[in-house]
Parts: sequence; structure tokens; C-alpha cells
Amino acid sequence: MDDEAVLVWLDTVIPSKTGEQLSELDKIILQQVWLGRKYLEIADFYGCTEGHAKDVGSKLWKLLSKVMRQKITKSNCRRVLEKCFRKAGTISGLFDYQITSHDSSVEIPPTPLLEGGLCLKETKQENINFIGRNDAIDRIDNLVNLGSKVIVIQGEGGLGKTTLAQQYLHSQEFDVVLELLMAKETQNITSAQRVVEEWLKYDLAQEPGLEFGVTLGRLKRQLHSKRIGILIDNLEPALDGKGRFIVLHRNYIELLRILTDARIQCTTLITSRDRLCEPELNVTHYRLPGLDEIAWLQYFSNRGMAIALPTLQKIHHAYGGNAKAMGILCGSIQEDFDGDMIAYWQENHADPLAVTDLKNLAASQINRLQKLDSQAYRLLCRLGCYRYQDVSTVTTSGLLSLLWDVAPEQHHQIIASLKNRSLIECCKGEYWLHPIIRAEAISRLRNSENWEITNHKAAEFWTDSVQTIESFQDALQALEAYYHYIEINQFELAGKLIIKSRNNQWGQFLPLGSTLYRMGLIQPILDAIIYIINRIEDNTKVSELYNILGDLYWIGGKVEAAIAYQEKTIDLAKQSLDLINKQENKQTFYYYRMLEVDSLLSIGLYKIDLWELSESADLFQQVINLAQNTAYHPWAEKAAVCLSLVNSYLEQYSSAYLLADECYKSITAEQTIEKTGRFAYFIQILGQTYINLADLDKAKEMFLMALKFAEESHYTQVKAKSLNGLAEIYRRQQEFESALKNHLAAIELLDKIGAKCDLAEAYFQLSLTYQGMENEVESRVNIDKAIRLFSEIEAPKQVGKVSEQRTVIN
Repeated sequence: MDDEAVLVWLDTVIPSKTGEQLSELDKIILQQVWLGRKYLEIADFYGCTEGHAKDVGSKLWKLLSKVMRQKITKSNCRRVLEKCFRKAGTISGLFDYQITSHDSSVEIPPTPLLEGGLCLKETKQENINFIGRNDAIDRIDNLVNLGSKVIVIQGEGGLGKTTLAQQYLHSQEFDVVLELLMAKETQNITSAQRVVEEWLKYDLAQEPGLEFGVTLGRLKRQLHSKRIGILIDNLEPALDGKGRFIVLHRNYIELLRILTDARIQCTTLITSRDRLCEPELNVTHYRLPGLDEIAWLQYFSNRGMAIALPTLQKIHHAYGGNAKAMGILCGSIQEDFDGDMIAYWQENHADPLAVTDLKNLAASQINRLQKLDSQAYRLLCRLGCYRYQDVSTVTTSGLLSLLWDVAPEQHHQIIASLKNRSLIECCKGEYWLHPIIRAEAISRLRNSENWEITNHKAAEFWTDSVQTIESFQDALQALEAYYHYIEINQFELAGKLIIKSRNNQWGQFLPLGSTLYRMGLIQPILDAIIYIINRIEDNTKVSELYNILGDLYWIGGKVEAAIAYQEKTIDLAKQSLDLINKQENKQTFYYYRMLEVDSLLSIGLYKIDLWELSESADLFQQVINLAQNTAYHPWAEKAAVCLSLVNSYLEQYSSAYLLADECYKSITAEQTIEKTGRFAYFIQILGQTYINLADLDKAKEMFLMALKFAEESHYTQVKAKSLNGLAEIYRRQQEFESALKNHLAAIELLDKIGAKCDLAEAYFQLSLTYQGMENEVESRVNIDKAIRLFSEIEAPKQVGKVSEQRTVIN
């Protein structure tokens, strides 16, 4: 709509009702807001301060609200004024169209034609695919202005609930919009804890806590400080027959309780076919109606179809204005009936099921596809195997991978057939199925002979599509293959996928499971391994899965469980080694020995966190004895660094210094600097060793080297431990201000990632710094924090060590 026309209208309406007139800045604000500009941009355009523009804007919205007799704000002014403008008779037709007589006075060619000699004359339209929802947008706006924090947009499938919610949220001035696409099937629903963790980590640049309550608290702080929009799409799989959350997902109540807090700057839209009936949650329901006839008229007209108005009215009535039905019908009429709406309805009007049920409509359209294009039909059914969940779309390659039995020259035609019939959604080379279409497709696929091979092909596609894991999206995409193998009970292949090694962003060649947990995807890989571990018979896979499980539990602060899993790895590896002829099975022998060495090294690290130093030293020495000057020599190098640290703790300074200097020469040698990525964790360990040996120059050199890598590669744990080490150096040099700065930075990072052992040590070191500053109160407070954390991870020797220091302070 022309903003100038609305301004001319307002120049007439406002003086007649209030006696006031719009100022030049008023008009500028209206014009710029019409174009989606922010106040800062408006101020720059007009030549005033942002504050002045906001003040004038505030008065303008109050004036317009008085004149129009409804609340008008900066975010809704265009929609409300357009609506009022139309009602005033300036424009007829609800969606920027004019219906005019078809006579010689019409200058624009009268297309598309309507029965009765009428035509549509198009005016400016911003988005031809989002039509007929101005009233719905206004309704949501009014609910938000009245204080609704969580709005459930309810209605049957295909009404356009998701499209409406997305359009509304992305049209507002939110700092960030978070989206949760609920799984289409109940067994695949993502836990509330994982959802919030991913929002914090990947959308809000915050680290989640280890406990759900802590994670929710961090989300709440973000909701207080930022304007955030949230979409929770397709909620009904998480609800039981009474509209309450199913037992496994009651944690969503805790999330929604946060989102309904009146004090936060957040608007949450939920789409659902079912009503949400949790009495303790204060949510507002909005029943979304079907699109009206004018919207359908516009949709078909935009696609160049000859419209038979009475027929269109009958079709619209039959399908209740369903938006998805509109798209499917339009595609079918164009593709199968050459755009002849009347012919389509003559053949299909007698089908009573299609009148009331979109699922039946989808089934009927798929049945027709089966008759007209059997190859496209097979592809549609196969596409039902994709989950469209963690990875919500599939590339063209994903479609082609399911056409293994079709000649390549026919691929484009088959995909086009689905697009033309609106049976597949597409945007910029990415494809997905509407939930209703997908449900029908996967149902048919399960009952066909292609179920198993289709999942195999899909799994191979996901695996082959990720060669190097450099991003969160890469990690999720690589994991998708796991779910296809689970669908067809191929647990061995699922396990093989988790231990499949790839290059990653740290320059390491690691199993998928190990890379995932280093990127923060702890819960999904933990759940995946636990589900299959007892269903796998191959000891090779089981032993490596135990190895990964050990690290997962260590990161989560469950150190004893971590040790138990690593010991299981060692037992299985030794059993296998006893049965292997080293000369005949060199590769297999290497594999099991590597697992044994790696698990011994891991347990040694875990023992340091428990302050069981003698046991730790023995384990590192075992690694050195097994690995030194062999194919496993990198593990010997790491173990030597760790042993030097343990010896320095045990006050065996001579042996500690000898080992440390050998490691220092190796690390700083020119040819090994490129290996910093895979060795970064151990470089900061060497830095701690040199602190204990009072060689602060080398300690600082090591910490700075590790810190540089950590900052470049976002390795949070190494960064935090390096900062804590530098703080200890500053304390020893009496530079307390710098020490405190680094301590606090380290504690903030460790708290974000939930590294309990490292956090406890950081609090302990901070207490020593406060002690050096003769601040006994703060020193005692931080020692108590360290004791509490060490108690939680069940490390009694650490508790004893720290408690001794508290006695000194007291």
C-alpha cells in the first residue's frame, strides 16, 4: 500500500477529529516506520537525536490511538492503519486488490479473468506467499499488548499456524528469535534441558549449567536483559490425551513457567493442534481460523490461474479455508488439469473425506500422484524417512540419494513433479515435507519393501555429506545417520557411526562421539550410546564406546563412573589382545593397544582431579612404558607432561624438572608447533608444572601459548585453565590486581561450561590470592565454595587438602 496515500488520508482525518495536525517529523516517522526503520535510523535521516525521535514517536502513537480508537504502537502501526484505511473505503478488497468492472476504461490488461466479467487489478504486495492474515497479526499484537507472554496458536493441521508465528516474530524488533521445532513423533522429542542448553550456547552465546535449574536461571537472566521472541512449533506430540505434557517431558512445564513471567522481555508463540491444558501455566489460546475466500482468490490469482469464482467458493468451503489444502489444490489443478479449476472439481467434488480432513486430502493427493507419476510417488514416500528435526531440511543431494534406482536424466523431472503439486516444500535448494504429508509418506514407506534400503541410503547420505566437522550444524548432520540405523534396528552400524573418525576444527582426527561432546553436545551423544551399548556384540565397538562414555561422565563431574567405564574399556581391550596374533593382525592389535593406552591416560587425568596422586603417577608411568618409542608415542608424550605435574605436586622436584624440560623442548620445537591443536590441553598442564617448580617464565610462556590457541579455536576449558594459571603467576609476583582479573575471568568461563573440578580449583586459587592480600573474609568464602564443589564430585582428598588451608586462615 502507498504510504503517501495514507498520509494524505491522515492529514484529513486527524484535524477533523482532534483539531491537531501532523508535524513534519511526525510524517517522517510514519514514512520511515512504514519501511521498517528503527529510531536511530530515523533520527539520522531527519537530523535529530534518537531520544527526540522516540519522544515525538511516543506522542504520535498516542494521538493515532485516540483517533483510530484502538491501541497503535510503532510495531503495529502499519497493519492497523492499513486496516482502518481500507474500512474507510479508500481501497476495496482486503488484500491490496481492487475488483473492478471489465470495460474499456481499464488500462491494465484484465487478468486474471473472473466469472461475471470481473478482473483483479494488483497493487503493491510485499509477500505473495503470506496472505490473508492481517487480522490474525493484529489479534496477536493485541494479546501481547494486553500482557500475554505465551500465546498458543491452535488449529488443525495445514492452517498456516507456523507461517503466521514466524511472520509475526520476525516482523518485530526482537534482539533474537529462538525456534524449537518439536519432533513429529513422540519418541524423538528433544528434552527441555537440551533445548535450553542449545538456545543458551548457540543463540545467546552463554554456557548452560550441568543442572536444569541452573540452566533455566541463566536463560531467565537473558530474558530480563534482552527482547527475545520464541517459537515452539508443533507442540502436540509432547501432550497426552488430556492436553498435559507426557511424563517424560514434564520439564517443559518448568521452561514455560519461566516464559510466562510477567517481568521478562519475551514473547513466546506456540503452535499446536491440541489445546495445552496445564492449569499451573498462564497461557493464552488463540484459535486460528481458515483463510477467507479473498485470500484464496489472491493466492490462485498470483499464480496466473483462470478463476471460476463460484467454483473457487465451493472448493474454499469444502476445505474450510485450509492454507495447506489451498497450496496442494493449486499445484494439482495446474499440473494435472492444466489449470482448469472447473474440471478438477467435477472429478473430485464427490469425495466426502477430503471435505473434512486434511490428512485425507493429503492421502488423496498422494494416491493421485501414485497413479500419475509412480517414480515421484516412490520418492515422496522415501522422503518420509528423513526426520526434519535437528536438521530441518534436506539438500538436493539428499533427494538424489533416494533415487538410486532411477536414471540420472530423470531426476530433475521427478523432483519438479513433487514441487509442482505442492507435495514438497522448497526454499533455496533446501527441501522438507509438511508434517501431514510426511506422516502419510512414512506410513506408506514402513509398509513397503523399500523401508530398510531407504534408511540405509539416507544414513549413507548424511555420513558422506560431512567430511570435516567444523560447526555445530556439521555435528548434527553427521549424527543424523544414527537415527536411520536405529529405525531399522541396525545397532552395529549405529555404533560404528559414533566411533567413525573425522577431522575437526581443532586439527584432530577424532571419533564422532568425542568431537560432539567437545562441542558441547553431551546429552544427545550420551543418550545415543546408552541406547545401543547393550545391543552391540562387536567388542571392538563396545570398548571404544565405553572409552567415550568415560569422558562424557568425567566432563559431567561423575568421576567414579568415568573411571568405571575406562576400566571396562581396558578389560575388553586386554581380552582381545590375548586372542590376537600380533604379526597376522597388526591393525587390530594396534587398535586395542591404543584403546588400552588412551584409557589408562584418561584414568590418570581423572585421578588428578580426585587428588589421588600416587595412583595417577603409576598410571602415567604405565602409559609411558607401553607407548614410548612405539606407534603410540604421542600418548607417551602426553603422559610425560602429566607425570611431571604429578611429581611436582608430590614434591619430587628433580624428576619433575627433568621430565618437564624434555616436554618443553618437544613442544617448542619448530616442527611440532603445528600440533598445538591436539596438544593444547597438555601445554597448560606443563605451565602448571613450571609454576610448582618456581620457573615462572616458562610457566607463563606455556600458558600464553595454550591461551592463544584456545582463543582462536574457542576451546573454553583450556582458556579458563590457562587464565587461572596466569593468575597464580601474578599472585606470586605480588601483582594482585592482575591476578584477581584473571581468576574471575577463569571462574566465569568454568561456571558457564560446568567444569566442577576445574571450578573448585579456581575458587581455591582465588582464596589463596585473597589470603595474600590479607582479605580473610573473601579468602574464607572462596575456600568454602571449593570445598562444596569437591564434595559434590566425591573427591575427599581434595576436600582434605583445601580444608587444611581453611584451618590456616582461621
